[in-house]
Amino acid sequence: MKTLIRLITVACWSLAMSAQAVGPDDANGLWMTAESDAVIRFAPCADLPAALCGTIVWDKDAGTPADTCGVRIAQLGRYDKDAWRDGWVYDPRDGKKYKGVVRAQADELRIRAFVGVEILGQTERLKRVASLPAAPACKS
Repeated sequence: MKTLIRLITVACWSLAMSAQAVGPDDANGLWMTAESDAVIRFAPCADLPAALCGTIVWDKDAGTPADTCGVRIAQLGRYDKDAWRDGWVYDPRDGKKYKGVVRAQADELRIRAFVGVEILGQTERLKRVASLPAAPACKS
């Protein structure tokens, strides 16, 4: 009986883990910042199709001097161990590039920016959105 219970437990645990498995395409799509002030589109890079790029496609400040529409904020070269790695992330607030890692799971995307080693970094959490807010619109 104990063996049967163990087998059922292992089977349930395996199913739960496979249901949460993520892949490289999970980061693709539109993602709203935690402050709801920008939407970033993650997709394969036009100039490097095997890499993942993040570009600001909606900004609450569109059309003003603070407009960041069209700014590439991430470029990551490879997917490994549940994350996009080997690239950079750019913070338009301070104008600096950092090493970066991007992880997506369900409706949350985590962008980790760091100098040196990942553990010493800072994480931004974004939420998936189905479409861009109506206004203000970024110029194409």
